[in-house]
Amino acid sequence: MKRIVIFASGSGTNAEQIILHFKNNNQGNVVGVLSNNLHAKVLEKAKNHDVEAFSFDKNELSDGTVLKIVESLQPDLIVLAGFLLKFPSDIISKYPECIINIHPALLPKYGGKGMYGMNVHKAVLENKEKETGITIHYVNEHYDEGGIIFQKTVSIENCLTPEEVAIKVQELEHEYFPVVVEKLLFSNF
Repeated sequence: MKRIVIFASGSGTNAEQIILHFKNNNQGNVVGVLSNNLHAKVLEKAKNHDVEAFSFDKNELSDGTVLKIVESLQPDLIVLAGFLLKFPSDIISKYPECIINIHPALLPKYGGKGMYGMNVHKAVLENKEKETGITIHYVNEHYDEGGIIFQKTVSIENCLTPEEVAIKVQELEHEYFPVVVEKLLFSNF
C-alpha cells in the first residue's frame, strides 16, 4: 500500500480532501500529517480521521527531528497542502521527486517567498488578470520553482474581491489535488 505524508500549516481543507479521497482506498492512504503550528486545525482534522498528527517548531524542522519523523512514516509521497515554511533541504535530498506542493495561482506568475493565500489572490486582482488557477509542482530548494506537474485555470472576470477569487481557487484545489496525488502515486502521469 502506498503511503502519503502531508505537511500543512493551517485549517487543512486540502489535507482533509486528500485524507477522504484515500479513506476507503486499499492501494494508498495518508499515514501522517505534520504541522509547524501546534494550534492548526489540520491536526484536529487528521485525528478525527484516525491519521497520526505531529506538530513541530521551526528548530525541529531544521535540526533533523522532522526528517526522523518522516523516515519513520516511510512515505511514498510527501504532499505540502498549505505548508507555509520553506521546506528543509535534508528532506528534499532524501526524497527527490517525491515531494509536491499546491500553489493557488498559475506559476511561474505569483510565486516565491510571501506569495501564499490572500497575498496571491490580491496580486492577481490588482494586476487585472482574467483568469487564475492552481499549480501542482515538485518541491525543490527554491519557493515555487520545482517542475510543474499539473495546472488548471478558472475565470475570475466577475470576481471583485480576493475572497471571491479564493473561493474559485479552493474549488479547483479540492477537485483536482486528490486526483493528481493518486495519479502520481500510481504513475498515471
